[in-house]
Amino acid sequence: MALVPCQVLRVAILLSYCSILCNYKAIEMPSHQTYGGSWKFLTFIDLVIQAVFFGICVLTDLSSLLTRGSGNQEQERQLKKLISLRDWMLAVLAFPVGVFVVVLFWIIYAYDREMIYPKLLDNFIPGWLNHGMHTTVLPFILIEMRTSHHAYPSRSSGLAAICTFSVAYILWVCWVHHVTGMWVYPLLEHIGPGARILFFGSTTILMNFLYLLGEVLNSYIWDTQRKPPSWQDT
Repeated sequence: MALVPCQVLRVAILLSYCSILCNYKAIEMPSHQTYGGSWKFLTFIDLVIQAVFFGICVLTDLSSLLTRGSGNQEQERQLKKLISLRDWMLAVLAFPVGVFVVVLFWIIYAYDREMIYPKLLDNFIPGWLNHGMHTTVLPFILIEMRTSHHAYPSRSSGLAAICTFSVAYILWVCWVHHVTGMWVYPLLEHIGPGARILFFGSTTILMNFLYLLGEVLNSYIWDTQRKPPSWQDT
């Protein structure tokens, strides 16, 4: 019985992300017309990650309902692969990137919003959409973590994956600056080269810390020694 509300909740979250993405892409902002478009912003990348992740969650739920009781071993093998992908994506991308975006955005916003989200953007992005991009991501991912057990990959492979993502995004930001002569975020315009290196290094360390936090939180919520394998929890 507990599966039904979880399934409905995942569908609702997926639909909310689709709505947020559609509304965001419909906004005609100058930054959307420049090199890299929306893809140069980590917030947009994170929204795509969350939408894809919850899409996989919904697909997993549907596959589980269709597979249950069928006795088809091939379908069960495919379901296990889908669940492994879901768990990997939560561990390596959805949780650390999602929490990173929320935490860093609001910390910088509280210090000086002009460095991360200039007041000019209020003319384009309504308040509810801003919170949809920078606030609700956190409770949504925590709800998912609380309602379903997720098997984390080995720590070394997980950290390697999140490091690869972090470095790839930093290189992408630097490339956009190389092409356009402007930094993606106003904060980077206000600090020197040395401070930028320190900032990039610190954010990479923070991303790794958030991966470990997710691992610890998952273990705290779910006692894996007493729970069945994740494919049985779905």
